[in-house]
Amino acid sequence: MSYVFVNDSSQTNVPLLQACIDGDFNYSKRLLESGFDPNIRDSRGRTGLHLAAARGNVDICQLLHKFGADLLATDYQGNTALHLCGHVDTIQFLVSNGLKIDICNHQGATPLVLAKRRGVNKDVIRLLESLEEQEVKGFNRGTHSKLETMQTAESESAMESHSLLNPNLQQGEGVLSSFRTTWQEFVEDLGFWRATSVNRVGHSSSTVCLSLDRRTAHS
Repeated sequence: MSYVFVNDSSQTNVPLLQACIDGDFNYSKRLLESGFDPNIRDSRGRTGLHLAAARGNVDICQLLHKFGADLLATDYQGNTALHLCGHVDTIQFLVSNGLKIDICNHQGATPLVLAKRRGVNKDVIRLLESLEEQEVKGFNRGTHSKLETMQTAESESAMESHSLLNPNLQQGEGVLSSFRTTWQEFVEDLGFWRATSVNRVGHSSSTVCLSLDRRTAHS
């Protein structure tokens, strides 16, 4: 099924665009090889890619892409080639090469909306619906991941700010650690001093007793 208007052939005098409308692959290739601009437009702003996609000529779409056609080009209504396309293989080619399935034209219509209006076959509708659903799921996953990253960054920033705003906190922790070390050394030294003192007292007592014994024996 084709979606190029009936008078398209009569309204263009650009050989490349006419070849895209006619589906003439060989002539399109010769024109491109001779230097024709792959992004040349008709009076409605449509490129050869728009016209070839509307006709379902995926081979010409691939040829235009090879020669540098802009897959993101829009006509004067904001339509991409995907908006005019109603063929499974052409849709798959365009999407696989970067065209967004949920992009809107100037009227806010997506390729799926326009396809339904034109009454394309059910296989195309199902494909477009499936691609849109995948796009939404991918967007949700990406958004969730970005939110987690932002929350983590905000938490780290808050902790850093708290630390910067409370320098005494880090100093206090350092002082406390130093105090604990000093106290432990003091306790250890105290224990050693007490043991030494006891030994000295015991030694003095023994000396006194020994002296008294000697005096008693002498008497």
